[in-house]
Amino acid sequence: MSIAWFRFYEELNDFLPSARKKQSFSCSFSGNPSVKDIIESLGVPHTEIDLILVNGSSVDFTYKLVNEDNVSVYPVFESIDISELQHLRPMPLRDPKFILDVHLGKLSKYLRLCGFDTLYDKDYNDKEIIDISTSDRRIILTRDKGLLKNKQVTHGYWIRSTRSDEQLFEVNKRFDLKNVLKPFTRCLECNTILEDVNKEAIADNLMPKTRKYYSDFKKCPGCNRIFWEGSHYEKMKIIIENILNVYS
Repeated sequence: MSIAWFRFYEELNDFLPSARKKQSFSCSFSGNPSVKDIIESLGVPHTEIDLILVNGSSVDFTYKLVNEDNVSVYPVFESIDISELQHLRPMPLRDPKFILDVHLGKLSKYLRLCGFDTLYDKDYNDKEIIDISTSDRRIILTRDKGLLKNKQVTHGYWIRSTRSDEQLFEVNKRFDLKNVLKPFTRCLECNTILEDVNKEAIADNLMPKTRKYYSDFKKCPGCNRIFWEGSHYEKMKIIIENILNVYS
């Protein structure tokens, strides 16, 4: 039986039991397993990792562990340049598009509110999510750690919070999205880009007070929903302003 020493940094500690957080600990193994296999057996998905140092040298996921190796594992750096070291996954997607699992329905609406192309269907299974993510270059957001351990997944993130407003803040911070927000440009229900529409063209579909007090409207060409700057708009605007204030 051999032993390697592991130390995980920053948010990677979220995946570890308290006894292993923010400190070096030993891990026993037999044979010559890959560093990826051991890391994921410890509970950390490969999509969360962008740098592994073994005895001070950068290695990839296929590195075979040997006795007394000292392994340091670092999270994905979306905003920090580590180009001279060995990245362990494709470079960050700078035109972020998302696909969400069944647990994140409300978050999908918040992301669309911010203008991000976001797919969500409560009937998606894991294979469909992974296939769509791969073919359409979408980032998987999930509450299921196991989903991110699939070797086909290249871009993904495990959502820590269970509150949808905190989840939105979390995603914006994690992917550094504050400068690419395009609020009020997508339908919250079906993800389609909204279009300006003449008030007269939709007047028959408006409630009397809405018709009286509002002039500017947008329509979703996908599901025909109509949007205007009513009380719901003001509430959504506050949500976005909070994001900008937190990360400015």
